Amino acid sequence: MEPGNGTQILEFLLLGFSDEPELQPLIFGLFLSMYLITVFGNLLIILAISSDSHLHTPMYFLLCNLSFVDICFVSTTIPKMLVNIQTQSQVITYKGCITQMCFFILFGALDDFLLTVMAYDRFVAICHPLHYTVIMNPRLCGLLLLVSWIMSALYSLLQSLMVLQLSFCTVLKIPHFFCELNQIVKLACSDTFLNNLVIYLSAVLLAGVPFAGILYSYSKIVSCIRGIPSAQGKYKAFSTCVSHLSVVFLFYCTGLGVYLSDAATHSTHSSAIASVIYTVVTPMLNPFIYSLRNKDIKGALKRFCRMAAMKGTTVLGLKNFSCLES
Repeated sequence: MEPGNGTQILEFLLLGFSDEPELQPLIFGLFLSMYLITVFGNLLIILAISSDSHLHTPMYFLLCNLSFVDICFVSTTIPKMLVNIQTQSQVITYKGCITQMCFFILFGALDDFLLTVMAYDRFVAICHPLHYTVIMNPRLCGLLLLVSWIMSALYSLLQSLMVLQLSFCTVLKIPHFFCELNQIVKLACSDTFLNNLVIYLSAVLLAGVPFAGILYSYSKIVSCIRGIPSAQGKYKAFSTCVSHLSVVFLFYCTGLGVYLSDAATHSTHSSAIASVIYTVVTPMLNPFIYSLRNKDIKGALKRFCRMAAMKGTTVLGLKNFSCLES
């Protein structure tokens, strides 16, 4: 890549949150804790669903994929930031920056599409319960997941290829804790009109259209729930949607809040801090939202932990027995 002065770009600088040395251990500990909670929480959801045959349904199949994507989503940004803090370096290579941006866009878009597919799943379950197993069959679930991956990959590839066409100036400091697309485009010396146009159009299509689909699904769900005669039936139908609605609210409201605050204040530092909410906090809270509001997940987690404890006790007992024999 040739920047404006004709020298080849080898690296960017990620400025992060603060340059003050005394704050670095606090930031490191905070983000390491959030990262570990996110990974282990979502991994526990995946293992609990996989180990319980009662949860091998479309709803939990999609939840399992959402947890996997959330793990990948946080893993594209936080580990590099932790390494930079530990090594007291702000450097990220040009290839590493483009790769990080590519995967961040991929898994962010996947989150968006999966939440939309999960809304459709709830719509079918509540509005067409007798045909649920016929409509949401394994083939359709697999097809929806495949389309989500393909759409996300194409979008990520498009944005990455467009960034690769840009030339950059000598000032390559990114006022963020990861290589965020908008911040990279702002550093370019070449014309970025087409890049900005694609960013805004894709935001409307890839965020607006799925969000409209979610709103439409829940408008139909509300109409169906209102038609249920018993209060208990209404509560049971609505309770299956509470967890998903909570995650949708967190994902869209925090993401929208970040970009609106960025546009209003033009403060890159405040934007970086606000970005933590939807890039780290939301994936961290998802396992708690689904486990606390869902009896099936809580039951599966208890059974999985009990089974893991029994296996651990058995293995420990066998080791002790073999030591005594020897």
